[in-house]
Amino acid sequence: MLHFFDSVAQFMAEYNQFFTNGLKYLGAGVAVIAGIGPGIGQGYAAGKAAEAVGRQPEAQSTIISTTLVTAALAETTGLYGLLVAIFLLFVVQ
Repeated sequence: MLHFFDSVAQFMAEYNQFFTNGLKYLGAGVAVIAGIGPGIGQGYAAGKAAEAVGRQPEAQSTIISTTLVTAALAETTGLYGLLVAIFLLFVVQ
C-alpha cells in the first residue's frame, strides 16, 4: 500500500511540473501580445505627425521632437511585456 502512495506522489509531482511549465509558456505568450498595442499606437502617432507636418511645415522640429518623446513613452509598454516574457521563460522555475 505504501508503494501505491509513493507512485501517486511521484505522478502528482510530475503533473504539477508539467502544469507549471504550461502556465509559464502561456503567460509568456500573453505578455508578448502586449507588444501589439504600442505598435498600433506608434503607427497612429507617426501618421498624425506626418499629417501635422504637412499642414504646418514651419513647426516640423517641434512636431518631430514631441512625436519622438511620445513614441519612446509608448514603446515602454511593449518592452515591459517583453521583459515579463523573458523573466517567465528563463528565470521562473
